[in-house]
Amino acid sequence: MRILIAYNGLIPTPLYGGTSRVILYLGQELVKLGHEVTYLVKKGSSCDFANVCFINEEIPISEQIPDEVDLVHINMLPPDIEQLRKPYVLTIHGNGYRNRDLPMNSIFVSKSHAQRFNASSYVDNGLDWDDYSKPNFGTKQNYFHFLGKAAWKVKNVKGAIDTIKKTKSERLKVLGGNRLNFKMGFRFTLSPRVSFYGMVGGEKKFKLLNNSKGLIFPVRWHEPFGLAITESLYYGCPVFGTPYGSLPDLVTEEVGFLSNKQEELVKAIENAGQFSAQRCHDLAVEKYNSKTMALSYLKKYEQVLNGETLNNVAPYLPSNPDKSLLDWD
Repeated sequence: MRILIAYNGLIPTPLYGGTSRVILYLGQELVKLGHEVTYLVKKGSSCDFANVCFINEEIPISEQIPDEVDLVHINMLPPDIEQLRKPYVLTIHGNGYRNRDLPMNSIFVSKSHAQRFNASSYVDNGLDWDDYSKPNFGTKQNYFHFLGKAAWKVKNVKGAIDTIKKTKSERLKVLGGNRLNFKMGFRFTLSPRVSFYGMVGGEKKFKLLNNSKGLIFPVRWHEPFGLAITESLYYGCPVFGTPYGSLPDLVTEEVGFLSNKQEELVKAIENAGQFSAQRCHDLAVEKYNSKTMALSYLKKYEQVLNGETLNNVAPYLPSNPDKSLLDWD
C-alpha cells in the first residue's frame, strides 16, 4: 500500500512534539511491514526511511496529493478535506473542532476520546520503545515527577505541586515547566521540595523518569491520550492522577491510582511502593508500542479502501465552557 501521511508540523520534532513523534513511529512501522510511506509536512522536515514532500501554504492540501498514493492519512483538518480525490482517514489528536460535524472516517487517539465525540473509531498512540534507554528498576530515588507543558493550566502543575507538598516528605521534579512562570498569572514556587527542569528530552528525560517513583498527573481537562503516561509507565512509574479523559483507559488499578480528591492522591502517593515497576513497564511495552499502533491503523485503512466508513454517525463534540474546570479538591 502507498500511504501519504500529512501533518502541518515538522518531523522529527526539535524537542517534545507528541504528534510528530507518533506519526514518525507510525510511518517507520508501516515501512517495516512492507508499505511505501510519503510524508507531506512542513519545510525543514527530514526522514531517512520515507519520502518527504513539503506543504505549500499557498495552495489547498487537496491539490498537493501525489497521484500514485492509495490512501491519505491526514493529521490536521484542512478546510478542503472533502475535496480530497483519494480515500482518506483523519486522526483527531486533540480536543478542538467543537460544534461541527467531523468526517465519518475520523479516528481518535483513545476510547474515551472517541466517546466524547460520539464516535467509535480510535487507535491508541504507540511509541517505539527501542528509541528509549532501558529502564533500571533498582535506581528509584526520593522523588516523583510531573511531565507536560506546565504553562497549560489544564495540565494542573499547581495541583501536582500542592499535592506533593501535602505529603510528609516526598519531592517533585517538574519536567516541562519553570519555577517562575508569567503565563499562569505570575507563579513563583518557593518550596525546596519542588525542582524544575524546563522542556527536556532525550537521555536527560529518560534518566529523570527512570529514577522517579511515579508520575503526578492531576489534569483538569479530558486528556485525549497522554504520552507522558505511557512514557512514565515504561520506566516503571505508577501514575497518580485525576479520572478524566483517557486516564481511566490507560491507568488500571495495577499501575496507578486516580481520584479528584487531593487527600486520596496524597495517601496513594505515600504508598507508591505497593505498585510493581515491572508491571507498569510491561503494560507500556505490550499495549502502547508503535507496531501495535501501525497494525491497528492498517485495519482502518483497509476498511476505508473497501468502501466502509469508520463511524456510524459524523463525530461531533458540543461546546463545553467548563472543559478546564473539572472537579479538583
